[in-house]
Amino acid sequence: MTGIEAVRKVFHKAREARRPALIFYWPVGYPDLEASVRIVAALAQAGADLIELGLPFSDPLADGPVIQRATQRALERGVRTPDVLEAVVRLRAIGVALPLCLMTYVNPIIAWGVPRFLEEAAQAGVDGLIVPDLPLEEAEELRAAADAIGLAWAPLAAPTTPDERLARIAATATGFLYLVSVTGITGARDRLPPDGILQLRRARRAACGVPVAIGFGISRPEHVRELAFEADGLIIGSALIQHGEACGFDEEALSAFVRALREAVPGSPA
Repeated sequence: MTGIEAVRKVFHKAREARRPALIFYWPVGYPDLEASVRIVAALAQAGADLIELGLPFSDPLADGPVIQRATQRALERGVRTPDVLEAVVRLRAIGVALPLCLMTYVNPIIAWGVPRFLEEAAQAGVDGLIVPDLPLEEAEELRAAADAIGLAWAPLAAPTTPDERLARIAATATGFLYLVSVTGITGARDRLPPDGILQLRRARRAACGVPVAIGFGISRPEHVRELAFEADGLIIGSALIQHGEACGFDEEALSAFVRALREAVPGSPA
């Protein structure tokens, strides 16, 4: 099964169950490389549908202070592209079977070399790519190369993206459309944007069947309940990292956080 097929299967199964796919982000190498592998494995076991693995980068322009701090810690510990790919190999070796998508900025891909990066990512067991600093007009070469090797492509769109452009962005997605909920950076928020549901409906109309996952700010069970009937996927990152920091990166406590969000989905077993 290719990465594209694996990601599509996740959203298909979630739709059949009439719930959104739960997508969690964790930066590889935080708080250290060994711990991050254990944490990701625990998230998978606790009920995540798909996991975004953050590749540490020195200029994460889309990320807020929580993720910036975490990825900087990983960089200070020497975590680089080969370590991230090796972490994927290890996760597959210990039985983590759910889709793993790399969240990376474009510079590490270019520095590694596009063909080499994509080939080694696919060989390691990566299923897809999310590249937040690559706009539509500059993404086609990388997207096509990823498609050729079977890696799912998940482009980003903002709440300010016009309908026509939104449709063009969604048409390039072979995995899902990543809808940014706010005109800003990542970070847990007490309240979701008041127009979040309207933005989701607009994005789903433009996407014409392509799954739409929303992120940036989702942090609480009530957020999950609020968006569950509108989104194909919900993306949780900063809130998960903050919870990890608060509990000393205890895997059971992080698993409980995942289960609490999963159980907040209407119709999910308690």
